[in-house]
Amino acid sequence: MHNRLSDYDVSTKYQAKVVESERITPEDAEAEVRHLVLEVADPSFDFVEGQNIGVLAPGRKDLGSEVQFRLYSIANARDDAPAGAKQLEIAVRRCFSMDEFSGEREPGLVSNYLCDRKPGDEITITGPYGGAFALPNDEHINLLMIGMGTGIAPFRAFLKSIYKQHRQWQGKIRLFYGAKRGIDMLYMNDLKNDFANYYDEETFKAIEALSPRPAFDEPVALDKAIEEHGKEVWAMIQDPLTNVYVAGLETAREALDAAMGNIVGSAEVWRRTKEDLKSKGRWFELIY
Repeated sequence: MHNRLSDYDVSTKYQAKVVESERITPEDAEAEVRHLVLEVADPSFDFVEGQNIGVLAPGRKDLGSEVQFRLYSIANARDDAPAGAKQLEIAVRRCFSMDEFSGEREPGLVSNYLCDRKPGDEITITGPYGGAFALPNDEHINLLMIGMGTGIAPFRAFLKSIYKQHRQWQGKIRLFYGAKRGIDMLYMNDLKNDFANYYDEETFKAIEALSPRPAFDEPVALDKAIEEHGKEVWAMIQDPLTNVYVAGLETAREALDAAMGNIVGSAEVWRRTKEDLKSKGRWFELIY
């Protein structure tokens, strides 16, 4: 998912008021991730689940950029807001990078700008963008969802929509989600466990994947979690009524590719299978 201002039409802008800003990772978690609720007064603004919004934040003139632009996945369903309001929710990870010349830790301009906003503050947004990463209309479709990091956001929106608007959903829903430690699981930790609302649903199951040794920075074992459920995952993929969604970090797609190569016997067989899924409109990616 590109984040260059030049890649997007930002001619239509909206003012969004921050209604809530809540940290959803504990204080001792590796990363600070905040859940922001934004309200747009303009009645022309609308969105569908799976779309993104652009955020325009002050840039750095010394770096030749007066405005910085970033995309964020919408994490709620359309009917979540109170009557008459247009509200959207996003998950924002406070990011930093290392300056290659000075060696100093530099804050990510947009993420820190958003994490520092308080209720009542206004920000400028554009969009929404995207549409291919969307829920199918057929309630018999199975959904296989694989995510890492803030890639959980669109899946949160999907589930809210499914279990509020599509009460008769018949398809299987399987979510594989990876994080370094349990406290880093967004919307699935002690602070904010939204997904617990769906654990009793007959069609839904969430499978968590953690790092086996987070203190040693070992990778999240998302591929192992998928392999452990390989029989069901492969059966779902072979079912023409299954759509596959991959969201978040590049490592989510890499983990799925590695696991599926082992499950089906070779990377080449999986590559051909994936190409077939893409050609039939059953494969969807939202990679940050």
